[in-house]
Amino acid sequence: MNYQRFNQFCASLPATTYVQQWGGSHVWKVGGKVFAIGGWGKDQTPAFTFKTSILNFGFLSEVEGYKPAPYFASRGMKWIQLYDGDAAKDQDLHYYLSESHRLVSLGLTKIKQKQLDLNQNPNDS
Repeated sequence: MNYQRFNQFCASLPATTYVQQWGGSHVWKVGGKVFAIGGWGKDQTPAFTFKTSILNFGFLSEVEGYKPAPYFASRGMKWIQLYDGDAAKDQDLHYYLSESHRLVSLGLTKIKQKQLDLNQNPNDS
């Protein structure tokens, strides 16, 4: 995946915003909270960082091409970086980016979730 496709996918998720920060990285947020970062790869190679569940963090930490995310994981956060991706990993990356979006959005206040129309159970109305 390249950064253009990464940005297109992240933009397709609900209630997202985009900024460039941290050395020109592509930073995606939901409700003002970061859920995905495109950048920080070595030698200009694309790299993608995202939040994971505890189970996925353990699993992906052992998979070739993935590693605990610099800066985040060293602070105890469950973030992974895909640093060696290929077209075969694009579908997996879509899943992990969607999950990161969901996990981060669940950490927002209920009021903020409602304002952004996120995680709303239709039976709650």
